[in-house]
Amino acid sequence: MRVKLDSPAVGGAMLVGVDEELLPIGQFARLGRLSVKQLRHYDELGLLRPAFVDGETGYRYYRASQARVALSIALLRSLDVPLAVVGEVLAGAPEEAGRSLAGVRDALEAELARRRRTLAALERVMAEGLPSARVRLVSEPALRVAVVRERAAGAEDIGRATSAAVARLLSGGTTVVGGGPVRLVGLFPVDLGEMVEVSVALVLEEGRRAGEGAEVRVLPGGVFASATHVGPYDQISLTAHAVLAWCAERRHVVRGPLREVYVSDPAVTSPEELVTHVRVCVEEESW
Repeated sequence: MRVKLDSPAVGGAMLVGVDEELLPIGQFARLGRLSVKQLRHYDELGLLRPAFVDGETGYRYYRASQARVALSIALLRSLDVPLAVVGEVLAGAPEEAGRSLAGVRDALEAELARRRRTLAALERVMAEGLPSARVRLVSEPALRVAVVRERAAGAEDIGRATSAAVARLLSGGTTVVGGGPVRLVGLFPVDLGEMVEVSVALVLEEGRRAGEGAEVRVLPGGVFASATHVGPYDQISLTAHAVLAWCAERRHVVRGPLREVYVSDPAVTSPEELVTHVRVCVEEESW
């Protein structure tokens, strides 16, 4: 079809009195390996505007030269590049496009790492069965602690948020003065929602104080259902499941957050040998 363009085209360029062969949307969709529905959607988003739209019928027409853009969009979408980033890549200079795609790559790497952790946990369940860690009741005193909080975007983001809280607590956000071993306790809600508040507490031994950047508070004591987890931190949820199942069977009411008491130093301990006590309060200490 030959259509005479006497109106503004994509990007504001004026095509006046020029005869150019244009393709109807169905034919262009086949050429660009996209569906008609996708082309309409990309038009609405401003990613790929038609060269001409009939004012009476609303029919969209495209130039054959636009097929390269259509194929580029299809390629980027096949690589899980979000549409917002696709627009940045198409509109930006090579350096800007590279920076945009680097963010997508980082997100994909994080998702891949999460999937690997999930796979490792599944393989452990396949090898050992459903979690059945030995659970016992222990009594813990109240503790004076320095606490740093982080927000996690769901369960899959808890590992990152916990690491960030530990980093802030031990370095940038807080200055700790005094000797003695460092005792860290992670605090996590039992019921996970879309947004999760993660807290990490540093036990303040006598003579030790927390500087600016952390909240000083008293972590309540009481009777706790406790089990010991040996292995990577990202598999602690298996032991937590065993503790909560043990409490449910005995009709213990869970009080407060799930606690992870970190025994090992991950800087000098292999992931498979990390020791963590997983605890949940079933009876608060009375005052």
